[in-house]
Amino acid sequence: MGMPLELNTMIVTKGKEIRLNKNIFQLKKDGYRLYPLNIPLEVRKMRESEPNGYATITKLELEEQQTILTYELISLNTTN
Repeated sequence: MGMPLELNTMIVTKGKEIRLNKNIFQLKKDGYRLYPLNIPLEVRKMRESEPNGYATITKLELEEQQTILTYELISLNTTN
């Protein structure tokens, strides 16, 4: 029996991220997803939106039909 798996190259938060520390965030996504670890990835609110910044994923957990990402924001794009 197969397991559905999605490969991703950007972090799309949809506003559901949780701040754990100053620049450390956690995001829970439904389904099983793979992301590259320790490589800068774009962070976006929605897939079609402009990047909010860049982050590196430091921890990836797959459990109970969910993917839990822990990532560190390394740069932030501002509109100022």
